[in-house]
Amino acid sequence: MTYTATIILNRNLPKETNNLVEHFKKYDGNFTDIFVIEAGSEKNNLSKYCTWYNNSPKVMKNGLRYVRGMNFGLANLWKEDKWEKYDSFFLLTNDTKIPKNQKTIITLQKLLKKHPKVGIISPCSQKWGEKKLIGYNSIKYFWFIHNNAYFLRREFVDQIINKKKPYSKNFLFDGNNFRGYLSESELIAKAYANDWAAAITTSVFAEEDENLLLDKNSIIKTETYKENINLYVEEGLKWMHQKYGFNSKWQMMQYVKLFYDKFFEYFPEYKKFKI
Repeated sequence: MTYTATIILNRNLPKETNNLVEHFKKYDGNFTDIFVIEAGSEKNNLSKYCTWYNNSPKVMKNGLRYVRGMNFGLANLWKEDKWEKYDSFFLLTNDTKIPKNQKTIITLQKLLKKHPKVGIISPCSQKWGEKKLIGYNSIKYFWFIHNNAYFLRREFVDQIINKKKPYSKNFLFDGNNFRGYLSESELIAKAYANDWAAAITTSVFAEEDENLLLDKNSIIKTETYKENINLYVEEGLKWMHQKYGFNSKWQMMQYVKLFYDKFFEYFPEYKKFKI
């Protein structure tokens, strides 16, 4: 039986986190264990499903954000000897909205079985232009996916994690890129470089609730939406230049696409899923 570790990142929004957990328990409970990371939440804002609480002074001040938060959660699974229990990991933030009555995790598990070379699957958003490219209840392999909900095959993750330093901030994602701009591109490049594809599916949907950051940034204890976006891009571009020497995001995009195109040269039987 395929089993998934679902990791949800929370910072001071217990209601939204609890609702998300309860949705998965109701519709996917037989196929997943759910872990909630509290990334510097105040004690009165902890989810009732809290699994790990990082309340170090630095995290209380700045949070963990997606890349360090997911590194923290995955490293805890490793530390607690739970890693081998799971065939996949579902990594998402608590501002993810799942459609009512949707069976998400079991559907994504079935897609991994049906597509043995896919290492990353992202649910589509109703707002994305990719929805039209993919079509109804279908899947396509992409070289760029911007989301905060990624379903990862463990076999792929096993190939790229930092096993020598599993408890570092660089376990899966590069934690030096604090806010995570283009971190998904780096992950997708690693997938195609290791003969795994990254896909978007319209068999399930997930939406980012941007209103939470717009309306509740003071509760979350973060910058305003505009300030977040500016820092997200500014800090990410600096990280990218220092690590790769690229001077624009388009160079990063081209870097990923080179691996993407090579994948279909090596595995021409999957060209029908190419965009």
